[in-house]
Amino acid sequence: MTVRDALNTAMEEEMLRDENVFVLGEEVARYNGAYKVTKGLLDKFGEKRVIDTPITEMGFAGIATGAALAGLRPICEFMTFNFAMQAIDQIVNSAGKTHYMSGGNVPCPVVFRGPNGAAAGVGAQHSQDFAAWYGSIPGLKVLSPWSAEDCKGLLKAAIRDPNPVVFLENEMLYGVSFPMSSEAMSDEFLLPIGKAKIEREGSDVTLVAHSKMVTHSLEAAEELAKEGIKAEVINLRSIRPLDIDTIKASVKKTNRLVIVEGGFPMFGVGSEICAQIIESEAFDYLDAPVERVTGADVPTPYAKNLEDQAFPDTPLIVKVARRALYRTN
Repeated sequence: MTVRDALNTAMEEEMLRDENVFVLGEEVARYNGAYKVTKGLLDKFGEKRVIDTPITEMGFAGIATGAALAGLRPICEFMTFNFAMQAIDQIVNSAGKTHYMSGGNVPCPVVFRGPNGAAAGVGAQHSQDFAAWYGSIPGLKVLSPWSAEDCKGLLKAAIRDPNPVVFLENEMLYGVSFPMSSEAMSDEFLLPIGKAKIEREGSDVTLVAHSKMVTHSLEAAEELAKEGIKAEVINLRSIRPLDIDTIKASVKKTNRLVIVEGGFPMFGVGSEICAQIIESEAFDYLDAPVERVTGADVPTPYAKNLEDQAFPDTPLIVKVARRALYRTN
């Protein structure tokens, strides 16, 4: 099943299960979604529950937040999370903080979803990864799925969660097919928010990644295996809450940690994981410095030859993993 179909199925199943669930955003209805993720939902559920909005992120994110505060369960789609900066006050202040500020009386069960991070050839303003931005906000839950199974199980869990959830997809993964287990095909398949998944077990070096970087990390693990290096690959799935316990357990086994992300290096997801490992008992198990493999510290270039150098790829992860094992410079 493709990631696109997994997301579509998750929304359809939850809309059938709970009539309070509805979708709104730019082009989600008549056009079937800018990336066809909401395809067919208008025909199945009608204009009352699949709503095309004007081009005003601040406006429709506010409508979604208000609807959630009133007891509905909106799924608010941003055409890209770069555009969600127009609505960041609604997400961070209105959705993220009302439950706490109301003394726990007013929950806000809204899901903000859409593509996040770099696509291809869309320039600096459409290529940013916001995982670290939203991950720093108490009151939000932040998910960054990789596989079709991740997307289905986590989106369904996000829709049912009583808290505001920022659901960061990746445009480059929409058309990628993944195997689905029989349990994942069930309409009651949920994945726990806040739990990472070990995608590949190993004993020599830990590779931690989220979203598209899981693909590159698994490819790097394949390459390293040819040299007899057993890399463990952890798919974060959840940015906030962060499953630091799974990472700590892996570091205690492998004694080396490489964190891979598509975002900027400064104050990123990798920086936070590195800090938490160094502050924990897992630090005593490290036999090499923690390595971070990140996007370049520049606004994303539009020129393809420069864009290709601005984000981590498989050979770079292999090189850094070797360095952590003192196999190369």
